[in-house]
Amino acid sequence: MTRPLRIGVQIQPQHADYAQIRDAVRRAEDLGVDVVYNWDHFFPLSGDPDGKHFECWTMLGAWAEQTSRVQIGALVSCNSYRNPELLADMARTVDHISGGRLVLGIGAGWFEKDYDRFGYEFGTPGTRIADLAQALPRIKARLAAGNPAPTRDIPVLIGGGGERKTLRVVAEHADVWHSFGDLDTLTRKSAILDEHGAAVGRDTAALVERSVGVRGAPEDAADALVAAGVTLFTVGVSGPDYDLSLVERWVAWRDAAQS
Repeated sequence: MTRPLRIGVQIQPQHADYAQIRDAVRRAEDLGVDVVYNWDHFFPLSGDPDGKHFECWTMLGAWAEQTSRVQIGALVSCNSYRNPELLADMARTVDHISGGRLVLGIGAGWFEKDYDRFGYEFGTPGTRIADLAQALPRIKARLAAGNPAPTRDIPVLIGGGGERKTLRVVAEHADVWHSFGDLDTLTRKSAILDEHGAAVGRDTAALVERSVGVRGAPEDAADALVAAGVTLFTVGVSGPDYDLSLVERWVAWRDAAQS
């Protein structure tokens, strides 16, 4: 199975007014990116820790109306913050608003400040991953029960790299795996993912797209990442300016590589 090369941009919803975020989404779609993400936090992750910030899923509903071509989603939604059935119904709704362009990005959660300030129990990495593993079948069951049904099988993107537990969950449930780390880390964890896939009877090499965040220019990193199996490359940009110049270079690389 040969997958097309795709470019994503994460419009980090921090340090900006919403008008600036909306404009960044417009510019990203006009540039030709394939996917526009936000993230699911309640406070900035860089810069002023108590700076401007907006919520993830209400924003995705607005993006679903604003955009017409790109896929949209969270990179990633935190499983801890919403009942799994509620999250599934939110995803089904945004799927319909967008005309079938939602990617359901999800992870176990990690940012303790979000938990503490909003009254969620932080637990441990183990309990959060266990909760994610239990939530995914519930999410899929609720999606299947919705009326109207989703417009398509909503692709599930799981972010994380825990080799014993998280990658097992990825092998069982994900359509896309987003890796955090350098080339060597990605290569090692990708092989471990395929071992988990074999253990659960799923051909993850064929069925799970490899995704990675990129910070440098494509000429510095793209060839080696493609050789490692990556087909989805995402650039993160922060407010207030949302500089898309690096995104533009990755889009140009994608177009040249596939021409």
